[in-house]
Amino acid sequence: MPDIDEIKESKRFYSDIPYRTEGFFLKGSNSLDWGMKNRLARIFNPKSGRTVMLAVDHGYFQGPTTGLERIDLNILPLVPYADTLMLTRGILRSIVPPSMTKSIVLRVSGGTSMLSELSNEDIAVDIEESIRLNACAMAVQVFIGGEYEKESIINMTRMVDIGTRYGIPTLAVTAVGRDMNRDARYFRLATRICAELGAHYIKTYYIEKGFETVTSSCPVPVVMAGGKKIPELDALTMAYNAIQQGASGVDMGRNIFQSESPTAMIQAVRAVVHDNETPEKAFDLYNTLKN
Repeated sequence: MPDIDEIKESKRFYSDIPYRTEGFFLKGSNSLDWGMKNRLARIFNPKSGRTVMLAVDHGYFQGPTTGLERIDLNILPLVPYADTLMLTRGILRSIVPPSMTKSIVLRVSGGTSMLSELSNEDIAVDIEESIRLNACAMAVQVFIGGEYEKESIINMTRMVDIGTRYGIPTLAVTAVGRDMNRDARYFRLATRICAELGAHYIKTYYIEKGFETVTSSCPVPVVMAGGKKIPELDALTMAYNAIQQGASGVDMGRNIFQSESPTAMIQAVRAVVHDNETPEKAFDLYNTLKN
């Protein structure tokens, strides 16, 4: 036990310096609790305010799609270059080593396959699983305009309520059906509905006309979905345009793991997202790393 007589009197209280209260760096997130902000700060780089999410959750409704046949061989080598992994609990438990320190965005909605109506989803993962697996966010598909629109919205709001109780953010993933118009008006509607009902950030598709109106009218961060595989330069251009028009990062899957050189591609995407590199210079980087 310390000798009470030896305790020195405190002298440096800095009474002339007020405590500094810092605002949180992510749009629309300043009023969240500490744990929620801490998890978001592991997904989004605090220096750039952006994220490179590597989406490998396609198998939950598509099965072993091209590039995801062997996640241990095709995806794990890419992990060091991603800010966060978006995946299912099955892949996380069976393949990803627990020594990995990257943040995890856990797919928690599901229930249908590509052989049936995709919008007929439900919550497929309990909040206790997200806690057990140390998830930094939970991803829920939302089908605005889909056959089961209401059900998917309620799925999201349920996870917002439960996740807020335990300090885990909810990512709303806007899904577009085959017969829907992919225009700014639709995406403004979809992202705003998700944000109004409590989603902490939103994943949506890039459109060439009016994307800046989607990001500016959404009060929480928007992350660009990579979508189907396109040529590398086109994918880098799409990512660059999305970032310059207000996106807070990208969530790419097929445009990375289906690339001719996935390791080079994810590094080129990082250059665009975190360093504001132009598509042309990022493509040069891709070719240099590939060769």
